[in-house]
Amino acid sequence: MAKISPLAPAGFPDIPAIPGVLLSAGSCGLRYEGRKDVLLASLDKGTQVAGVFTTSKTAAAPVHWCMRSAKAGRARALIVNAGNANAFTGLAGEKSVQRTVDKVASLLDCPKSQVFVASTGVIGETLPDDRIRKALGGLRKKLQPGDWPGAASAIMTTDTFAKGAFRTVMIGDTEVTIGGIAKGSGMIAPDMATMLSFIFTDAKIPAAVLQKLVRRGADRSFNAITVDGDTSTSDTVLLFATGAAKHAKIASAGDAKLRAFRAALEEVMVDLAHQIVRDGEGASKFVTVNITGAKSAKAARSIGLTIANSPLVKTAIAGEDANWGRIVMAVGKSGEEADRDKLKISIGGVAVAEKGMVVAGYDEAPVAKHMKGQEIDIDVDLQIGRGAATVWTCDLTHEYISINADYRS
Repeated sequence: MAKISPLAPAGFPDIPAIPGVLLSAGSCGLRYEGRKDVLLASLDKGTQVAGVFTTSKTAAAPVHWCMRSAKAGRARALIVNAGNANAFTGLAGEKSVQRTVDKVASLLDCPKSQVFVASTGVIGETLPDDRIRKALGGLRKKLQPGDWPGAASAIMTTDTFAKGAFRTVMIGDTEVTIGGIAKGSGMIAPDMATMLSFIFTDAKIPAAVLQKLVRRGADRSFNAITVDGDTSTSDTVLLFATGAAKHAKIASAGDAKLRAFRAALEEVMVDLAHQIVRDGEGASKFVTVNITGAKSAKAARSIGLTIANSPLVKTAIAGEDANWGRIVMAVGKSGEEADRDKLKISIGGVAVAEKGMVVAGYDEAPVAKHMKGQEIDIDVDLQIGRGAATVWTCDLTHEYISINADYRS
């Protein structure tokens, strides 16, 4: 295991057990020795599910399975392995998924179509699913409520810490819990929708409503982060609602009773997304890029991601160099509408450029001091419209090269 990221949270959150969810994590030796690499979740009958997935044209076999299964909106089980993505493995990959699903369905006595599968790790290597299937009997025996640290650890690859988040919230006068785990460290530029996230709640919400909630939440969280600009073949976010909570019926995603739930779900997803960035391979700084005044929200997102994905911007941040000219460059190359003489750029709350040039009397000292911290803030105001967006990224250090150059060795 690599040294824990300097941006990691103090510890794993104390996520409570969620009624209707049982978890079991174990080892099957797919790639890693001496650590957990497989997760089994059992879900109560009637659990609803929705998901968002990678838009990669080379998506992995488990993604195709989940996309098909999610259309029915029902779930009884989730099986996840780390160390092998089962991606670009052809018919062998599809058969591997089918064999794994068959075994899980048999053990848990549930329909195959309600078993969800995810894999993460090396691309292009046939998955030895016999090892997973051999471990399933033991995993079933150990199913228990609340083992979130084990579950989060079992889905890690190059991650340096387990990622989890939760919120409790009221639907009417009934308290419900939203808890989730995620993995991701490199190959992070989700377009959903190698990152995975699984979120669970005991709320009773129909699958069609869940789909709208998870889509909206992903756009404001996982789709607003980038570590290296690369979209995985395996990106999957699944939201499960067991329905164990006894609250008033939810009619639609816009139901007033869901207002607090929607906000809490988004908080959980943003929290998990931030943790992924904070665990970016080799990261030493967490970067927030705020865009305002763009022609549209879409344009603002595009400009923000162009800045966040720029190797020159990211390496300047790694080197603690207040080189704002690289931000100017990134805005200009984004392809979105911009006016040189209206553009305003601030770093750490200090204005550095406006009206087509450096700010009069600019003193770099406070900006240089800000660049030495772990939390970097970049604000860009285009002053041509009302579009706004926030994206999050990390710096790009030599350690990123070392991790990925040695990934398969």
